[in-house]
Amino acid sequence: MAKAESWRYEKLTWPDINEAVIAKKVVILPVGSMEQHGSHLPLDVDVICPQGVAETAARLIPDDVLIMPTFTHGYTAHVMDFPGTINIHYENFINTIADIGKSLAYHGFKKIILLNGHGSNTPNLDLAARRVNIETDAECIFCSWWTLLTVDKDFMPSWRESKFPGGCAHAGELETSVYMHFDNDNVRHDKIVDGDLEFNKKESKYHWVDLFAAGPGCPVSYTGSYSDSGVLGQATLATKEKGERAANEAAKQLAEMVTEFRADPKPPRGDHHAEAPTFPMPWGQNVKPTSMGNVFE
Repeated sequence: MAKAESWRYEKLTWPDINEAVIAKKVVILPVGSMEQHGSHLPLDVDVICPQGVAETAARLIPDDVLIMPTFTHGYTAHVMDFPGTINIHYENFINTIADIGKSLAYHGFKKIILLNGHGSNTPNLDLAARRVNIETDAECIFCSWWTLLTVDKDFMPSWRESKFPGGCAHAGELETSVYMHFDNDNVRHDKIVDGDLEFNKKESKYHWVDLFAAGPGCPVSYTGSYSDSGVLGQATLATKEKGERAANEAAKQLAEMVTEFRADPKPPRGDHHAEAPTFPMPWGQNVKPTSMGNVFE
């Protein structure tokens, strides 16, 4: 077996971890889910995509990052009408991801990125990242991999052919293309079909969904209530070449974000009470703001 790349967190020893902390490496935790993606894509789409983007980025800046093993399961309660989907209760999910971040912070890593691969993880990862920021002295970013495609405003218009909204909602043009790039042998090419959300067909100003935006009044309910196939997008427009372009663009932007995040100093916290609070905050660590930054009491 070939020696693992130097940025693989799980292949390091504890002395290696100490060296990585001293080197101020950024730790990236890809977070996915195990859920249906139609009849043409396997259950692990939301695992393979963020993992692949993170690993591609790591090869661009191998001395600056560590990539943790992908957290496989997510919040997918609304998809349980489709066999194979595994759900983690949102409280357990938030607490577990926050515990991972707090463990990293305890060991000395002060820059952490949660790289999301599943849309309904979004509010939960946002809360987990906020908890790491409040309950430790580390800084934690939450980011969905597909949002990195919007950094360069010229990229998506040059790449996307599917309709907006809906063409890239779920298992559509984007996810199918990127999965083709990372694991084409496991795509059921003979079963690729387009699908749409029933409520998208109403062309409401308020109730519509795409990976890249959503209407201001969009209830999220069981996937089986608005799709029979589980495909929410134009999968027939997907190609392996598109997937390579999208994955490389996301990885490039992630690498640049890591470089910027790693170099940015953490701003000091300021307390603006007229009189100092008489007891610690009732959550997290007892962190006292000082002119030198946050310190533990």
